Amino acid sequence: MSEVLVVGAGAWGTALAIHAASLGRPVTLWARDPARAKAIAATRENPRLPGIALPAAVAVTAAIEPAAIVLLAVPAAHVATTAALLPAAPVLVCAKGFEAGTLRLPLETLASVRPDLQAGVLTGPNFAGEIARGLPAASVVASSDATLREHAIGLLGGGALRLYGNADAIGAQVGGAAKNVIAIAAGAAIGAGFGENARAALITRGLAEIARLAVALGGRAETVSGLSGLGDLVLTCTGAASRNFAHGLALGGGATPDQAMAGRSHAVEGAASAAPLLARARAAGVAMPICEEVARLLAGEIRPSDALRRLISRGQTDE
Repeated sequence: MSEVLVVGAGAWGTALAIHAASLGRPVTLWARDPARAKAIAATRENPRLPGIALPAAVAVTAAIEPAAIVLLAVPAAHVATTAALLPAAPVLVCAKGFEAGTLRLPLETLASVRPDLQAGVLTGPNFAGEIARGLPAASVVASSDATLREHAIGLLGGGALRLYGNADAIGAQVGGAAKNVIAIAAGAAIGAGFGENARAALITRGLAEIARLAVALGGRAETVSGLSGLGDLVLTCTGAASRNFAHGLALGGGATPDQAMAGRSHAVEGAASAAPLLARARAAGVAMPICEEVARLLAGEIRPSDALRRLISRGQTDE
C-alpha cells in the first residue's frame, strides 16, 4: 500500500506526487486513461510538466489503490464523478472552484458523494512547475478535523514545502476559487493597457469581495488574508505562469472568449468558476462587482473598457 495516492495526473497532481516522493513517501499517481498512465510510467515524464522526471518512488497506474492519504487533484467539475472511486482513506481535495449547476465548493461536492470520508483541502499560492522542481513554497491544509490536519501535515510537510493548518475550510476554498476570477480581471487590465495602478486596485478590491463571500458562506475574513486568499491571489494576478492571468491578458488584448481559449491544453479555472461563483454570491446576498464584470467579459457581452467604466462609475462608498 502506498502512503500517498494522488488521483489526477495533470500538472498539479504530478507535482504533488513528486513532492511527496521527495520526502521518502511511497506514492501512487492515478490517471483515468490507462494508455496515458502507461505512457507516463514508461517515459517517467508527464507532458504537462516537460523536462521533469518522475522519481522511482512514484508508481503510475490507472487502478485505484489503498493509501494512508488521498490527494484528489482533479478539476472541480470532476470531483463528484471521481469521488465515487476513492478508497476509504482521508482525502485532501486539491481542486479550486465552484461546480457549475450545483454551485458547490469542492468539499461540499465530495461530502454529497462520499460522506464517509475524512476530508480537507490543500490550497495555496503554488505553481505546479515550481513545486515539482523543489522550489520553496508554502500552502495550507484546511479542515475542521484537527486530526486530519495533523496527519496530512506530518505526511506532506517538509522539504521545500511548508504547510500550515487552518480549521476554516470554507474560507480557504472560497479564496482558492475566487482568486482565479480576479486574476482574469487583472490580466484583462494589463492586456488592455490600463496599467499597474489598475491591477493593484483590482487585487485589493478583489480581496474585499472574496472576504465578503467567505464570511457569508460561514468562513472567516482572517482566512482570506492568509496563504489561501491573499497569497494565492497575488501569485495568480502577477505570476507569468498563471493560466487565469494569461487568459485575461488575451481578452484585454482584444481576443474573443473563444480565441482566448483556443489551443489551451490546461484548464482555466476562473473561466469555469466565474458564473457559478457569481450565482452563489447572489444567492447569499453578496455584491461582487469585479467578478460580475469578469463573468460578462467571459460571456462576450462587454469589452474591458466597458467593464472599467462600469466599475469606476459605481456609487461612492467608504473602503
